Amino acid sequence: MQQIEGRVAVITGGASGIGLSMARTFGASGMKVVIGDVEKDALDGAVAALTAAGVDALGVATDVTDPAQMDALARAALDAHGAVHVFCNNAGVGGGGLSWEAPLSTWEWVLGVNLWGVIHGVRTFMPILLEQPEGHIVNTASVAGLVAAPFMGPYNASKHAVVAISESLHHELALQAANVHVSVLCPGWVNTRIAESERNRPAHLDDSAALTGEQEQQREVMQGMLQSMIETGMSPDVVAAKVLDAIRTDRFWILTHAGTDDDMWTQAVNRRLDSVRDGTNPALNLLV
Repeated sequence: MQQIEGRVAVITGGASGIGLSMARTFGASGMKVVIGDVEKDALDGAVAALTAAGVDALGVATDVTDPAQMDALARAALDAHGAVHVFCNNAGVGGGGLSWEAPLSTWEWVLGVNLWGVIHGVRTFMPILLEQPEGHIVNTASVAGLVAAPFMGPYNASKHAVVAISESLHHELALQAANVHVSVLCPGWVNTRIAESERNRPAHLDDSAALTGEQEQQREVMQGMLQSMIETGMSPDVVAAKVLDAIRTDRFWILTHAGTDDDMWTQAVNRRLDSVRDGTNPALNLLV
């Protein structure tokens, strides 16, 4: 994308973590930002902080699992600015457990946000982006969309699907010589609040009653391990800068940790590719 200043970016999950960092980074580059988030108090605080920093920011309460709310986010952006040039499908939650024991409510929640949220975003915003002189869509996946660690079945499934959707979009747009480009963001450990995703789980998908005491203990151990890894992770501001660079250069893959001192991820991806090529059983990738 040649022109950044004055363009309009919409970001889901924009009230915290990578989403908020993208809003700050885009705004500092002269873009107008519209952030959607399911957490209303955090959304209000994020907009206030962005506005105080001189960013043209608008917040819209948005549950990405609801296509009507995704449509309302788009209408709010168009009503405010008349166009959307960049859309970041960024909202996401974490959840897992043994794949055959994880309650159906956990699968429904994780896939609802991480996968269906992306599907709704693509269906709503792609027609709008195609109307612009140039546009860009960024889908937030994960390194867990390239390799599959144990105890993360719902999360892995959702992120692998996001990578597949993004590649499909890339090819479809290229075949049509469209003016919209695609990036897929595959971060490793980033210092966000994803380990606290349960704070936003809707009541009708609460799985606590379905867990045995042993399963509850296992979940607490896994969350503690995840939290300890995340706290030492990359700053989301660094990730946001990489996203902006990918938008400027029309780059598809955004592998945040490639070439860094914490690049165990490339090795894990290469082991998986070797396994596929050689027809060998998958190597264990312990990402937590």
